[in-house]
Amino acid sequence: MALIAFSLLLLLSVKSGFSAGEKVLPDGPLDVLLGKDLTINLLRPTGKDDIITWNYKGSTSIGTVRPGAVTITDQYKGRASINVTDGSLTLKSIKSEDSGDYNVVIIGLTTTIPAEVKIRVLEPVSDVMIKSDLPEAIEYNSTVVLTCTSKGSILSFTWTNDSKSIPSDDKRFTVQSKLTITGVQRYDLVGPIVCTAANPLQKESSAKFNLTTYYGPEAVTIKASSQGKYVPSNSDFNLTCSASSKPAATFTWFHNAEQIEASGPVLTLKVIEEKGFGHTMGNYRCVAKNDKTQRKVPSTNVEFSVMEAISGVKLSGPKGILIAGNSSANLTCQAVRGNVTDRVWLKDGKPLSPDSHVKFSSDSTSIYIDVLKKEDNGDYVCRLSNSVSTKEANFTMTVNYGPEAPVVKGDPEVQLNTRVELTCSVSSVPPAKIIWKLNGTVIPGETKEKLIYNSIDYKSSGTYTCEASNEVTGKSTKSLPLSVTVKEKIDEGLSDGAIAGIVIGCLVAVGAAIALFFYCRGKIPVSSPY
Repeated sequence: MALIAFSLLLLLSVKSGFSAGEKVLPDGPLDVLLGKDLTINLLRPTGKDDIITWNYKGSTSIGTVRPGAVTITDQYKGRASINVTDGSLTLKSIKSEDSGDYNVVIIGLTTTIPAEVKIRVLEPVSDVMIKSDLPEAIEYNSTVVLTCTSKGSILSFTWTNDSKSIPSDDKRFTVQSKLTITGVQRYDLVGPIVCTAANPLQKESSAKFNLTTYYGPEAVTIKASSQGKYVPSNSDFNLTCSASSKPAATFTWFHNAEQIEASGPVLTLKVIEEKGFGHTMGNYRCVAKNDKTQRKVPSTNVEFSVMEAISGVKLSGPKGILIAGNSSANLTCQAVRGNVTDRVWLKDGKPLSPDSHVKFSSDSTSIYIDVLKKEDNGDYVCRLSNSVSTKEANFTMTVNYGPEAPVVKGDPEVQLNTRVELTCSVSSVPPAKIIWKLNGTVIPGETKEKLIYNSIDYKSSGTYTCEASNEVTGKSTKSLPLSVTVKEKIDEGLSDGAIAGIVIGCLVAVGAAIALFFYCRGKIPVSSPY
């Protein structure tokens, strides 16, 4: 009956000149959340004498508004109300079965206006979750499918990574209710990844999601704790291997093609030597492995050899008395411990080279001097070295010689009562014993190289010699004589005027003497010869 009545109303509206373009209800569908209230407002004002009738799906009457009164059918009592003033319909605590088409008919004095709008009751969005088809992923190998699930109706889904939208790129990323990542990379799922489910009235996001992506190893590097082709034995040298990998890589070590029984990122020299490696030049490398990706990547090679450092040098030489011209000498140099690759001999700080006088052994471990000379006296150094250390030892060799002919030096003419010093220079090892002689007679107590008179007198004039003797070599010799004359001191302190006065005085005195002589001669009678 209601459907027939609504049809009659439509017919009446046509007959009364109703315009189909006149808007009475808002455009549908009108969405409402389950359990919420909904008010459907009329867009056309009504008159005070208008009759307004609301129906559900054109067949179920909800209620009617007549001038001064509102009638709600029994089925909608308590759930629906119609505003007597503007004719709007309010539905309370909407249920799922309230979805559908709602009709209104406005009957005026001259017109009858029908209208219809669709209502959609939406189930709220809830329980938004992300599920992965894989518990973990391998970089470049895995295709990961993430599914977003949710309760609710008329849902759409969006995906974000660290709050940034994830778009489809038609290559690796496909975005729908499922997010598909082909050839996943390590940063694709670090996120956090969030899925948001929405309907026209509300939206809700999932918990933050991360999926572990295993990668590597890559960037495998090996580093030595010190540089150089040679490493000191028993030192704290080590090799360190590193790699970018998740999970952390494990390491194996190799010497050339042979595996070393060692693990971990650090290979110490102690392990290398304990395993019998390092005594010859060789290549060392590490291989990093990821147990999840099953990938293995080797490092570059580090080449070195272990060399024992020189811990001490023993230099031995002759122990007896050495005399120039009679003795010979042999010096031997050996390392207490360590590998010697180079030997250098020095004498008095200068390199010593083999010649006709000094002979070197074929390996330079010793030198031999057949007949010693006085020039062979000095400090000998043996310097041993290898690529990791340098050590040296010294030996002082004393060659006794001389005395050679002494030389007496001094002034041949000296002034009376002055200080006079004579020197006897003689080359001898050990230092020679000195004896001074004056005119062939030993000067008692004078055995030093210098003979000193603090105030010389006339009796010290004469011929001086010095005699030298060496108690070790048993040789003696004497110097050439030096004649020394002692003269009276002349006062050189008179001025030129004083000297001129003395000369003039002397001339006057001489003149007076001559005059006196001739005067006296004139007074004495001379006898005639006849």
